[in-house]
Amino acid sequence: MDSFLSMQEEEEKSATIVAVEKILSYCFKDKALLVEALTHPAYYNNKSKNNNNGESFRSYQRLEFVGDVVLGLAVSKYLYLEDPSLGPGQLTDLRSANVGNDKLARVAVRHGLHRYIRHNNNLDASLLDEVQEFADEVSQEGDIVLHGSIKAPKVLADIVESLAAAVYFDLNFDLQKLWVIFRDLLKPIVTLEVLQQQPHPIDTLYKQCAKQGREVTIKPWRDGAKNIASVYVDGVFVASGSSDQLMDIARLNAAKQALLELAKSMPTNIGRLDFSFGLNKSLEIEGAMQKLNEFCQKKRWALPSYSIVKAEGPPHAKKYVCLVRIENVDGGLSMEGEEKSKVKEAKNSAASCIIRALLESNPT
Repeated sequence: MDSFLSMQEEEEKSATIVAVEKILSYCFKDKALLVEALTHPAYYNNKSKNNNNGESFRSYQRLEFVGDVVLGLAVSKYLYLEDPSLGPGQLTDLRSANVGNDKLARVAVRHGLHRYIRHNNNLDASLLDEVQEFADEVSQEGDIVLHGSIKAPKVLADIVESLAAAVYFDLNFDLQKLWVIFRDLLKPIVTLEVLQQQPHPIDTLYKQCAKQGREVTIKPWRDGAKNIASVYVDGVFVASGSSDQLMDIARLNAAKQALLELAKSMPTNIGRLDFSFGLNKSLEIEGAMQKLNEFCQKKRWALPSYSIVKAEGPPHAKKYVCLVRIENVDGGLSMEGEEKSKVKEAKNSAASCIIRALLESNPT
């Protein structure tokens, strides 16, 4: 029986090596490095330090330690050389956005790496459920999500970091070759423009209300095992958010909801609007994004920011809904567009909707 199980494990290990090498588009010279990078500490639970063949079992923990540093350095080098105008604060924010736990966990799921973690069925059932719940959530997201509404399991980011270290060692410590391999894995790379288009909801809430001289309070509380956060503006309840995982996620969700609620109640007294546009058959404004940009520039407002709020369906038939926000319209105004098959079309739909809303509220 033991020999049969050993043969089965060897077959599974070989299949895993082939699959992960295909994902990385890299063939390891030292396959043991790849196996180590995928081996969770739980794999030890019913294993001795060495098997009958004298093979040593190692988890990914040491590689993950190195991969965290190496991947951060590779991304930092890329960002530094890509845009000489970036300051140290911007470089720090961009590095964090590109190699932080949330981003790397999404990389693991979107490339299917989470399916190849070697744990010998000894992972805690709750952790497996957490990974699956996160994978299901990510499958519904857009390409870039900076402030997700669900906690990213650390084990997923750990696997990406340990794989980075394994490749780095296998390449004899060649950082540039490592980056060539992992650049595609990390795409889309988060840029400064993306950071500006997706500001942190809590920061945005406080800044928006501060401009109007209003005071924001976020009160955390619990209902059994559920974390709940309630947002009050000038002492008046606006919205709440919850999370079964972390209070930080509840606060984030509450801020997102509060921004939507505040946008609904904000007046749009902006004077005469002078849009000129053509309509297509679906009554959508042609070139709405560009026209909205031009209008905001004329009013000396910040350019509109866009975010994907819905991405559903199989890869070959995915549908997107985009939200557009413009600031300085008595604090800000947000609108969602219609469901579209392409992100660009979803953004244009959102821009069309906000232009129409402005025209309807200011017909003169």
